[in-house]
Amino acid sequence: MKKHMVLEYLYILGGTLLAGFAVAVFSTPAKIAGGGVNGISTILYHTLGWDPGLSMLMINIPLFLIGMKVFGAYYGVKSLVGAVCLSLFVSLFGHLTGYKGILTYGDRMDTLLSAVFGGVLLGCGIGIVMRSGANTGGTDIIAQILNRYTPLNLGTSLFLTDGCVILAGFAVFGLERALFAIIQLYISSQMINFMVMSIGTKYAKTAYIVSEQHQRIGERIINELHHGGTLLTGVGIFTGKERTILLAVVHNRQINHLLQIVHDEDPSAFVFVHETYQVMGQGFVPMERIVGQKK
Repeated sequence: MKKHMVLEYLYILGGTLLAGFAVAVFSTPAKIAGGGVNGISTILYHTLGWDPGLSMLMINIPLFLIGMKVFGAYYGVKSLVGAVCLSLFVSLFGHLTGYKGILTYGDRMDTLLSAVFGGVLLGCGIGIVMRSGANTGGTDIIAQILNRYTPLNLGTSLFLTDGCVILAGFAVFGLERALFAIIQLYISSQMINFMVMSIGTKYAKTAYIVSEQHQRIGERIINELHHGGTLLTGVGIFTGKERTILLAVVHNRQINHLLQIVHDEDPSAFVFVHETYQVMGQGFVPMERIVGQKK
């Protein structure tokens, strides 16, 4: 278990290093506000002169307090570490480069390269952090709250929150920079999806777990992921023996945590996972909201 925790924090450290480099060296110098708190910090840097790393931390603190109130203290610990590390790396790389980046920005090609490579590194970094079960805070928290209390799925919620930041960037930097921001946002989203099994593009994951330790796995799903599950009965066609199957539906951001739980309790378990586009019920979207929306 300790080894697993160390690995999680190494994920957070490595992911925030990549993301911080992307924000400080590509996004901020190119005036690309591609969504999230990093987009807001880019706007504040070029309008008020605030250090992006510091402004990201200042914005994240109240958002984390809200997130912990809604999702519980467990939600906030690793994510707070991720947000602090990201802010530190942004400030570190920013001061090393003077927030001037590594390109000259003499023409549009430099801005396009910043959008592309910044999007790749940012998405890859955030994806690595999310593999640990954490995130880097910011507008992701707002999106998750919208996802919890409205019929909007996580992908749509993220699109709306990031869209508001891009609109603010359009008002400050103009249409051309806003279009580059959309390019960066798309690329970073695809990289996040690639890193954490399409997180944000599908609603949730459904896992079928065949294990003798299904009782212990179920207890940890309840205590650590705050979700329930269903025990099904099946018969193995080779052995002819009756087996218990644990079915669990979790949010995208929790699937790696779930798989780690299964591995901890039964490394020989048989598991298969598939995408789930809409989930109604406790812990997800209340059914009456979906029914009312369709009416």
